[in-house]
Amino acid sequence: MANSAKEQRILDPLHNLIEFDADEFEAVLWRVIQTPPFQRLRRIKQLGFSELVFPGATHTRFAHSVGTFHTARKLVNVIMRQSGKKEFEHRAKLALAGALVHDVGHGMFSHAFEEVGKTLDLKLAHHEQVSNELIRNSIVAHEFRALGHSFATEVADLIKQNGPRTIYDAVVSSQFDADRLDYMQRDRLMTGVQSSGIDFTWLIANLKLGRLSAGVDEEEVGDIETFVLGPKAYRAAESFVLSLFQLYPNVYFHKATRGAEKLFAVLMSRLVTLVRDGHTNKTGLSSNHPIVKFSLEPEELKNVLSLDDAVFWGALPMLAEADNSGVRELATRISERKLFKCLDVREQIMAKLGHKAVSIEARKRTNAKIEVVAEAVEQRLRDWVMGEATDLPRILIDKAVRDPYKKFQESKGPLNQIRIEGPQGKLLDMAEVSPVVAAIEPYNLFRVYFDRDDKDAKIVVERIVNKCVKNSRKRST
Repeated sequence: MANSAKEQRILDPLHNLIEFDADEFEAVLWRVIQTPPFQRLRRIKQLGFSELVFPGATHTRFAHSVGTFHTARKLVNVIMRQSGKKEFEHRAKLALAGALVHDVGHGMFSHAFEEVGKTLDLKLAHHEQVSNELIRNSIVAHEFRALGHSFATEVADLIKQNGPRTIYDAVVSSQFDADRLDYMQRDRLMTGVQSSGIDFTWLIANLKLGRLSAGVDEEEVGDIETFVLGPKAYRAAESFVLSLFQLYPNVYFHKATRGAEKLFAVLMSRLVTLVRDGHTNKTGLSSNHPIVKFSLEPEELKNVLSLDDAVFWGALPMLAEADNSGVRELATRISERKLFKCLDVREQIMAKLGHKAVSIEARKRTNAKIEVVAEAVEQRLRDWVMGEATDLPRILIDKAVRDPYKKFQESKGPLNQIRIEGPQGKLLDMAEVSPVVAAIEPYNLFRVYFDRDDKDAKIVVERIVNKCVKNSRKRST
């Protein structure tokens, strides 16, 4: 990859050819790609531990970031074409730059590393914090400076803001943004799943601009420009929402992937704690290993940037021979894919409560009851785990929720929505147009993991579930 200002090309398995023009703007973006922080994304897999389930899921944050820029340029070109603009204006350049660097701060194994950050309150384990720092103050900012003294700050502000304020912001972050449009297609391609396909070409071909009334406290104060999908793309838009929703249970929330992430989080938390307590010698790592340096000084950006997937996989043989038995066991399990057994607690609760989709209102009442029981089960399980004097947790708890589509009232403003052109040109929210999208309930996940040989742990889980369901029935009578 040369640094000269000439047209550059990248061959991509999803988009085929991604080109960077020789003009000043895209030449700067190309130089950003050459920086060490961006090149580091080559060593961070997009889907973390998913390759333990889907062998082809070895694609990286680097490929996704470049693909997101390419997709963002297609969206910006729609704005240019329909508004009659001939050149990228400043806001368009900010959006394209933001799309390129939106993931530059991701840690090793992406979101799995952030779980460690939550457990130990490590600010720089969260990719948003690292991205913000890199864009504002690193060599990335230095390269952006060629586009204006405040350009890097404006890009960072765009990525950090809560919800899109202009149509260009929506290119970077919305429910129909370049990020989703790339990773949905890329993750499906690389995992090999046959569901969750979207008609990207048709969606872009039917994308146009419209104007929405904007107001404060129910008073109109003007209007704002937004993306609108023509009526011919209604079914394709519906499939887009459904396809994204299906990727969660099928790929992102796969039980084996989540199980590996849980073991990784426990292992990393154990390593950080041992090092901080002065027991580096029990980890199997040398004092100058990147994981040790990060554990001692997690607020140092250079220590965070020294961590990637390759560093962790390279450390596993040493961790597997650690003096600490917990480190040794976890490292061996991850290395040899000897994951904990998964038990779906939510499914058990639903079965015992007799969950039936009789009507929407009845289903809502039942779901509310399920959530009450689930919260009670979770609390009792956590109490049991805390009361066990064991080297490692005998039960690992996994809870998550995913909304298929956020309605306007629950969202981050009108530009976050997917708009469909209705009769007489009226702009309708996707949830207003599609009864299917409107009716989809959030996907709730509640599982536990334990050693398959630990029969007592399984008995404890089943006993707690039975007890909480029984208490719920008593309250209902």
